[in-house]
Amino acid sequence: MNFKKGYQKSKGYTKICEIDKCTLKKLEFGIIELSGGETLDFYTEDKETAFIILYGHCSVYFDDTAWENIGKRQSVFESRKAESFYMPIEQKLKIKAEDELKIAVCATPVAEKTEPQYLPSDRVPLKLLGKVPFERETSFIIDGTTNAKVLTIGESYCTEGNWAGFPPHKHDVDDMPNECIAEEIYYFLFEPEQGFAVQCLYTKDGEIDEAYRVKNDELVEMPYGYHTTVTTPGYKSYFLWLMAGDYQGFNRSSDPEHAWIEQ
Repeated sequence: MNFKKGYQKSKGYTKICEIDKCTLKKLEFGIIELSGGETLDFYTEDKETAFIILYGHCSVYFDDTAWENIGKRQSVFESRKAESFYMPIEQKLKIKAEDELKIAVCATPVAEKTEPQYLPSDRVPLKLLGKVPFERETSFIIDGTTNAKVLTIGESYCTEGNWAGFPPHKHDVDDMPNECIAEEIYYFLFEPEQGFAVQCLYTKDGEIDEAYRVKNDELVEMPYGYHTTVTTPGYKSYFLWLMAGDYQGFNRSSDPEHAWIEQ
């Protein structure tokens, strides 16, 4: 089974991971790309949906509301704090690009209808996690402090040559508060673009034992299993991570064979 997928630049909305059409049952992902002046109509259906602005500026129109000219960066490497907006289920909206625009679309089915929310970059916490050689900067964009009920989303910047998410960890067993069941996606970008990372995904029983070379605009689905990432020296490495499951948050367990490292 192949858990890696790629995205080829395309105008409009491109669905990359769809529930029951990939290895995931609760999480969907896609990319919106528009040029200045172009518009896109979007309907969230039965899914709460977060729109993470990777670069560019846009205006968003829904009901009798307009959020105009939002977006703060021309590259994910220009600023480590993303602008984003959240939409509840059954919401119609129109997105207008003010310049070249790229948005990551993250969605999961929920029962409860909440309220739309614009999330400016100045509300995004940024933390330095781990230590060399498993150090990275991580931001937290969508979580329990927002209107989202299930989605948890952030961005990670790996120090070159370092690991992220080490020791390997998983969240596929209902053992709260220690661990919850949650699917996850990592979507990668690099500077310069020819960079790459290695994404590991494995289970103790060997059902999954993969090490993917992930390049620019590629992603890895993680329905279950331990996972960890290492980036190549000389390149700036970024990944957007998104989670959805039975609980919102970070209830996870480390591989016990390697847990001693973080102690």
